[in-house]
Amino acid sequence: MPYKGLASHEVEFRRGEFSLVAAGPGTGKSLFALNLALFGGIPVMYFSADSNAATQLTRSTALLTGDNVKDVKHKLLSDHFDEYTGYLNSRWWVRFDYDARPSLEDIELKLRAYFEVFGMFPHLIVVDNITNVQGDLPVGSAESFTFGLEAMCEYLSDMARVTGAHVLALHHVTGEHSDGLSPIPLSGVKGKIGRVPNLILTIHKEVDEMGGTIIHVSDVKNREGFADPSGQTFSSYEFNSKNMRLTDIVNTL
Repeated sequence: MPYKGLASHEVEFRRGEFSLVAAGPGTGKSLFALNLALFGGIPVMYFSADSNAATQLTRSTALLTGDNVKDVKHKLLSDHFDEYTGYLNSRWWVRFDYDARPSLEDIELKLRAYFEVFGMFPHLIVVDNITNVQGDLPVGSAESFTFGLEAMCEYLSDMARVTGAHVLALHHVTGEHSDGLSPIPLSGVKGKIGRVPNLILTIHKEVDEMGGTIIHVSDVKNREGFADPSGQTFSSYEFNSKNMRLTDIVNTL
């Protein structure tokens, strides 16, 4: 758990359990998951359907080295990336898949491949994001959309139990919360799919007068600890836009 603020709220990413992180576009849910994946110190399989390889490679390298992400991307594009090989090799247990529309069969195949290579399943599986996964999701009415998402959540929850991994899925929020500038309650999760996950976090951000960004994470559902469904209780993290790192802010609300 690299997030001390969440730990103080009794939030734990337990193996064998399924959690959901919901936020508006550009709020920081993918960065939250990437910081967890790289600094959690555990084997990870990251299904990055929402971000391509160049984006995740430059972000990951900036996170691990502290270098400016723009400089890292320039070196990648100019074929001067060799200096970073050692840093990336230090996280050999983190693997990414970049299929934009993976099926459930694709996900299972990649997890079996991980087991074949390392002799174990990953301890953390990230699905970024849940609506990119091709399943038996019916389309049409809002009711059928919710039913399909609930079925997907049940599948991912079963995956967590079978593999012994913590499965973390990223998801969207309803339209009125999509700007990400105010606390998002449990009811703001798109599709109202709060029944299955053991843990649900929502993220909103704050931009100060100097252009700095603070990411606030609300634990709106937590079967094993504190939760505030209103989203008004949150832990806060300073976002460094140069190296993509999230750093705890000591005082929490």
